[in-house]
Amino acid sequence: MLSRRQFLQVTAAAAAVQAAGAATASAVAPAPKRLRILFLGGTGFIGPHQVEYALARGHEVTTFNRGRKSGLYGDKVEELTGDRDARLGDGLSALAGSRSWDVVIDNSGYVPRHVRDSAELLKGRVGRYVFVSTVAVYDFAAPDAPQVFDESGPLAPLADPSVEDVNGETYGPLKAEGDRIVREIYGQAATIVRPSFIVGPGDTTDRFTYWADRVARGGDVLGPPDRGFPLHLVDARDLCPWIVTLAEQDRAGIFNAAGPATDMSFEQVLWGLAALTAEPVRFHWATAASLEKSGLNLPLTGWFRRPFGFDNAASQAAGLRYRSLADSAQGTLEWWRSLPAERRAAARGWPTAEQERAAIAALG
Repeated sequence: MLSRRQFLQVTAAAAAVQAAGAATASAVAPAPKRLRILFLGGTGFIGPHQVEYALARGHEVTTFNRGRKSGLYGDKVEELTGDRDARLGDGLSALAGSRSWDVVIDNSGYVPRHVRDSAELLKGRVGRYVFVSTVAVYDFAAPDAPQVFDESGPLAPLADPSVEDVNGETYGPLKAEGDRIVREIYGQAATIVRPSFIVGPGDTTDRFTYWADRVARGGDVLGPPDRGFPLHLVDARDLCPWIVTLAEQDRAGIFNAAGPATDMSFEQVLWGLAALTAEPVRFHWATAASLEKSGLNLPLTGWFRRPFGFDNAASQAAGLRYRSLADSAQGTLEWWRSLPAERRAAARGWPTAEQERAAIAALG
């Protein structure tokens, strides 16, 4: 029997699948060549958008994950069950043997040891390894860190190779090491995609969803202290089909999928969201000191100490296009409001109404 948490996860994932499927079912032309695509993951946030697009293109899809959302795609997808950690349960045994795929899309590589084990196991049996990395791999703390990072920018070092705990401090360095490992093993058969903040229907982080929902409700809204920083957003409905297209094209390279070239500041994004609602909105801009005093952590804030940018010319040259903020906000809200009330009540990292009012009052 599913636990309550698992039920909510499956419900949210199913809603994301429906949203992705509705967007692709009638508008996608079949691919010129049918590929055998293996997805490592495939049931979280971006996975359903990728899988549904791949199916709409006529590809043969296999997923490998822990099976917690088994049956999500019905009989349209072959499901292999195991664990990225080869030391747990059956580990990667479902991927062992002589079977081959045209491409593997790795959505779930967070720990370098896991990435190396899967990359080495599949070496010679997949034509291309697409690794979904992140712009958080860059070394923002370097004394000579550039203001705008292109794909050749310095990556964050992993000081202790034994660390496998993924948290806010280790996420970037761990992904950076996975990024390096895939390129080391696969060379020109490696494709590295480094997205910025991914938004849109199915977003399990609840970060952008908070702002879309909170501003839509209007009233007195507590804004972030780093409101002048650029907020790099990419919609999963743009990113995920494009990743499948990279696989179809057998395209090598590293790509910053980091939002439009003219990224808006956090404040501009919030005013853009305010323009979409009929409710009056009044922003109150927090300071770093006021947030620290109140103990609040506003979603999407506090990631960088200064406003970094990311050169995304390579991804745009490879065909990545970005929809409007309004489209992303509307799609996110429609998905969010379709979820069970219990799931919405359990939003991750959202301040309560009482906490927000107290923080605003403290600003004077």
